[in-house]
Amino acid sequence: MLRNYSLYGLVFLLFVHIPGFPQQKQRFQNLQQALAATGRLAGSQGPASVNWIDGGTRFSFTEKGVIKSFSPKDGREEVVFDGSKLTLPGTDKPFAYESFQWSKDSKNLFFQTNFRPVWRRSGISDYYVYSVTDKSLKLVAKDAQTAELSPDGKKVGYERDGNLFVFDFASQKETQLTNDAAPYFYNGRFGWAYEEEFGLAQAWEWSPDSKFIAYWQIDERQVPIYAMTDYKGFDENFVKLPYPRVGDNNPTARIGVVELANNKAQWMKVDLGDGYIPRIYWTSQEGQLAVVHLNRKQNHLRLFLTNARTGEAKQIMEEKNNAWIDVFDFFAGIMHYFYFPADSREFFWVSERDGFAHIYRYDYTGKLLNQVTKGNWEVVFVYNVDAKNKKIYYTSTQQSPLDRQLYVVDFDGKNTRKLTQAAGRHKIDFAPNGQYYIDNYSNTTTPTRVELWDTKGKLLKTLEANTSVTEFLNNYVYSPKELTRFTTSDGQKIDISIIKPLDFDATKKYPVVLDIYGGPGAQSVYNDFSFTGWHQFLAQQGYVVVSVNNRGSGGYGYQFEKIVYEKLGLYESRDFAETAKYLATQSWVDGGRIAIRGHSYGGYMSSYTMLTHPDVFKVSLVGAPVTDWRLYDSIYTERYMGLLPENDAKYQKSAVSPNAKNLQGKMFIAHSTMDENVHIRNTMQLMNALEDAGKDADLRIYPPGAHGVAYNSTSSLLLYQQYTDCLEKYLKNGTAN
Repeated sequence: MLRNYSLYGLVFLLFVHIPGFPQQKQRFQNLQQALAATGRLAGSQGPASVNWIDGGTRFSFTEKGVIKSFSPKDGREEVVFDGSKLTLPGTDKPFAYESFQWSKDSKNLFFQTNFRPVWRRSGISDYYVYSVTDKSLKLVAKDAQTAELSPDGKKVGYERDGNLFVFDFASQKETQLTNDAAPYFYNGRFGWAYEEEFGLAQAWEWSPDSKFIAYWQIDERQVPIYAMTDYKGFDENFVKLPYPRVGDNNPTARIGVVELANNKAQWMKVDLGDGYIPRIYWTSQEGQLAVVHLNRKQNHLRLFLTNARTGEAKQIMEEKNNAWIDVFDFFAGIMHYFYFPADSREFFWVSERDGFAHIYRYDYTGKLLNQVTKGNWEVVFVYNVDAKNKKIYYTSTQQSPLDRQLYVVDFDGKNTRKLTQAAGRHKIDFAPNGQYYIDNYSNTTTPTRVELWDTKGKLLKTLEANTSVTEFLNNYVYSPKELTRFTTSDGQKIDISIIKPLDFDATKKYPVVLDIYGGPGAQSVYNDFSFTGWHQFLAQQGYVVVSVNNRGSGGYGYQFEKIVYEKLGLYESRDFAETAKYLATQSWVDGGRIAIRGHSYGGYMSSYTMLTHPDVFKVSLVGAPVTDWRLYDSIYTERYMGLLPENDAKYQKSAVSPNAKNLQGKMFIAHSTMDENVHIRNTMQLMNALEDAGKDADLRIYPPGAHGVAYNSTSSLLLYQQYTDCLEKYLKNGTAN
């Protein structure tokens, strides 16, 4: 999955304010101070590591390593765990943890420690269980890639070295459930492609009754190997991983289930064909597993109900689409679009079949009972399906594509009610009992606020008001984000955000930087608070900073998003060029000084747009770009561009390098040789094409930087200094030729 990388603060420089003396608001003294201000402007996100416990009557959170609990009903706060005096069992080393889980009965804590990253979501860790009652700490799984307590709290399941294990607390015994792992052949673990493009790190699931473990078996032995190095030292040391590009052999998958009473494994009889199994779900029926199948083009979804003991599978639902079908949303952090509530023989599926993403209700035979939500707006995130009271809590774009508001609706689609109050983008942490929720929100004029509400509409407590952000704004100059929209030449309304230069004067003409992403399903412009320090720095240097919700963005319905299908680059680049042309009609914009900057898919767009609309942009800043979709991974790319060889002409049309001869302005490109996501071959082929055409571009290589290019605070500062210097030299003050 291509990703846009945000800016993170480095070190913040405080200035002394003398009480009683008027203080002029300060500007950033340098870029380093501006980048550090990102964290100051973002502020606190409220309680950390929130976990709802005791069925949702309390939630736990961390504070300086101490785990506390809070009761919304009576406001009581208690310390649950203080590990400051704990040591690792059998050693004198202080106990430290990365994350934790609660047992269902809230009597045990399950800690992840000693985390060693593998890919974006995965890593190897050691796992300990802590008894809240007797305060004992025990190691239960060492060097495991994933681990999880059973729902009944009696066992721990984990995956290590490609095999699955369980540890039983009563017997204190470890049992190995699978034993056939081999290089690039795993049980309960995904390879890079499945993890990256279907969003999950854990490739196995406990059944709700703790009787079964269902798991993926992934075979990558026929997938081509990609090798990369950071060129350190004197030896040729390469990191190697199976990486399927468009048209390559894909990983194969099948779903196994182990019944723990006899440790017998059974394969679910779902024929993979040339497709994928992106999701599995335990239903409310004992021993029944739902298996989701997608064909390789990802435009035909089938849902099977399977018997865990026999493997028998029955298709109960299917969905076909002219474009692609989503099973999760990377950008919104939505891992699932299927919901199987406990104590109910119904399930719910979020589909775009009527042109907008809405909730549909089915029974276990696959019969559609009703469409729950309707309208020319999108359901974005389903937070809670309350089968007992037959209510669904979800956020949507009903108010505006730029907002996210929380609603509740009955299963039959009646009695819709908006719960959130303030305008803006709301992110919700919902209690499983349906009584409370934590609301994290902001808008263009309000920094992040975090509040605890009940679902009857009462504000119970403000958890974070971010007075420190307000204080920062009182002491430092700030250019707020403004929201507006324009209509393209072909009649499409486009939402954009604008940050105007400090001390804005409408009689002057300013240079513009379009900071974009543009990928399918992503959204760049929201009604939320702008906290990116680099944008503020550019505003202080006299730039207009603009972001765009181009066609292909999520939140606007099927037609707006899916128009880019099999045409990546075409409509997005048009919308960016049209944005620049619209801005050029404003009296305060210098239409001859407009730049475009993007990273990852944004790097693809900043390079493709620069070369296909060469008369529009003077400077292009390009980070980790895809320059030919035939070089990118199969799962992501074929979802949006279709298959080879049938679509070869479309792939050629979407490539950047064939347009190299069109370069008129200045292009700056940064990439890493250790980028396992977008391989550096993309940039090298573009550079070769530019050189063949006699076109000059600046190239910066950050060898160990992975997909983010920069690899520490020093290199991050350097990268953004290079971006800023390029804008200053070629856009603001000089010529790009």
